[in-house]
Amino acid sequence: MFRAMATLWIALALSIGTASAQPVLVDTAIDVTTEIPPAPTHHLGREIAQTMHYTGAPWLVRESRQREEDCRLLLQALEIDAGQTVCDLGCGNGFYTLELARMVGPEGVVYAVDIQPEMLRMLAARAGDERLANIRPLVGTPIDPRLPEGEIDLVLCVDVYHEFSHPEQMLARIRRSLAPGGRLVLAEFRGEDPAVPIKPLHKMTKAQVRAELEPAGFALVREFDRLPWQHLLFFGAENGDSDAP
Repeated sequence: MFRAMATLWIALALSIGTASAQPVLVDTAIDVTTEIPPAPTHHLGREIAQTMHYTGAPWLVRESRQREEDCRLLLQALEIDAGQTVCDLGCGNGFYTLELARMVGPEGVVYAVDIQPEMLRMLAARAGDERLANIRPLVGTPIDPRLPEGEIDLVLCVDVYHEFSHPEQMLARIRRSLAPGGRLVLAEFRGEDPAVPIKPLHKMTKAQVRAELEPAGFALVREFDRLPWQHLLFFGAENGDSDAP
C-alpha cells in the first residue's frame, strides 16, 4: 500500500466558507524505498490486533464516546501546556487531534500521524473547517511515524499501541523523537477488567504494557486510574530526563 503512495504534498480542497482560510496539508512524503519487514503475528506472547480500517472512522467520533471513556478527563490528565509540541500517533480522523491543537495553542504544534491517508484526509477537512492551523498531518509507515528527532514533548497513543504491527521498530522511533523530559502516553482498554465491553484482542493489562515498553528503553513515570474503561500510562525514556524511580 505504501509503495503506491506518491511522495508529494497533497493540498486538500476544503469548502470552509472564507477565502482567507488556508487548506490543511497532508504530508505523504514517505521513503518508498524503505523495506517493510513482514509483520509478526505476536509480540512477547501477545497477539497483535489488526489496525482499524478507515471505513470504521465514524466509531471514533460516536456520540457515546465521551460518556463511555470520559475523553475530557483524559485530556486534562495529560497536563499539556500551551506552546508544546505533541503528537497524536494513530490519530485516525482527528477526534483527539483537534482538542490537542486547541490545548497547545497557536504557538504549539500537533503532529497527527496515521498509516492510512484516508483517515488523514478526514482529519484535515475537520481541521480546516475549524480553522486550526497548528496541525501537521503525516502519513507514517508501520515502522516509522516520521517524527522529528528530539522535539516531541508528548506522544499520545489512544487505543493504538496494541495495533502496532511492528512494535519494536515503532517504539525505537518514538523514543528518538522525544524531547528531554518528553513522555509517551498510552491509553489502553483494561485487560484485567472483564466488565470493559471491548474484545480481549483490543485490551491490555498494565503488566503487558510494562513488559513490552520497559525492554524498549521506557520507564513508567505516572499512572492515571480514573478513566471508566482505560489505563492511562505515562512513560519516559529510561536514559533520558526521567523522573522514574
